[in-house]
Amino acid sequence: MERKDIIYIVVILLLLGIVGFFLTKYATTETTTNTAGTNGEVMIPVEPDGGIGDGAEPLEVEQAERGDRTELGTSVEGSPIYAYHFGTGENEVLLVGGIHGGYSWNTSLLAYEMIDYLDTRPSAVPESVTLTIIPTLNPDGLKNTIGTYGRFDSEDAVLIGESKRVAGRFNASDVDLNRNFDCEWEEEGTWRNQTVSGGDAPFSEPEAAALRDYVDMYTPSTAIVWFSAEGKVYPSACAGNPSSESRSLATTFANAANYDRETTFDAYAITGDMVNWLAKENVPAISVLLSNHTDTEFEKNWAGVEAVLETYND
Repeated sequence: MERKDIIYIVVILLLLGIVGFFLTKYATTETTTNTAGTNGEVMIPVEPDGGIGDGAEPLEVEQAERGDRTELGTSVEGSPIYAYHFGTGENEVLLVGGIHGGYSWNTSLLAYEMIDYLDTRPSAVPESVTLTIIPTLNPDGLKNTIGTYGRFDSEDAVLIGESKRVAGRFNASDVDLNRNFDCEWEEEGTWRNQTVSGGDAPFSEPEAAALRDYVDMYTPSTAIVWFSAEGKVYPSACAGNPSSESRSLATTFANAANYDRETTFDAYAITGDMVNWLAKENVPAISVLLSNHTDTEFEKNWAGVEAVLETYND
C-alpha cells in the first residue's frame, strides 16, 4: 500500500470518529432536554396512583366525612344552603324547614331551635342514628321577607305584613319550590285558589336540585318536612296511596306531638311536591304543618322528632 493511501485511510477514520462523537453528544443532549424540568434537573417518570398501567385495580375513593355542617348548594341568588349533622349512626333522619322561605319563616326558626338544642345535648341522638337538619331550603325567599338567609329572631319577623310574607314563599325566580319536584310535576301548580309556577322542569331550580342530590348521595332512612299552618301531619305518597312506612311515621310523630294525623291532603291538587317525591324515591316521609305562621311549637315538635329517632334506633 502506498504511503498516500495510508494517509487517506487515517483521515477518513478521524472524520468518522469526529462525526460519531458529535452524533452521540447530540442524542444525549436531546434526551436530557426532553426529560428535564424547568430547573434543568432530569425528571423521572412516575406511574399513576394505583398502578393502572400494570393491570392493578383503581384505588377506591371513600366518601368524605360530612362533619358538623355541609353546604348542599346555593340558591338562585347564590345564598348557601346548609345541612347540620348530629350523630354518626347508619340510619339518617332528615329534617327540612323553610321550603317556603319567608312565608313559613317559623319552620326555619324551629329548625334553628332544634340545632341549638342538640348543640348542648348531643346525646339526645341515639347511637345508631344520624340526624340532619336543613333549616332553610329557600334562603332567597327567607331573605326577601326577613332580610337575612341565616339565623334570625322571632322579633325580626312577627310584625311583617301578609303581602311581604307571601312574597317570600317563592324563590328568586318566582317559583314555588314545593311544586318543582319530580312527582306529578306540572309547569303550573296550584296554591289555595291561585296559580303558581312549578319551574321550567322538575328540579329546574338549584334549591330543589340541591336537595335531590343530597338524597341521591346519602339515601336517608326517613324525612320530616315542616310547613305552616294547619296543625296536622300527613304521610307522603306519589300517584298512589301512602306506604305503610309513611303512615306509621305520621302516626308516631302525630301521637307524640299531639297533632292531628290525616290520611291525605285534599284541599286542592298539589303537583311537584317534595315530600311526595321522597315517597317516590322510597324514603318514608311526612309533612308536618305547624299550627300557625308565627309559633315554632318546639316542645311538641321535639317530642315528635324524639319519637321518630327512637323508631330508627336499632
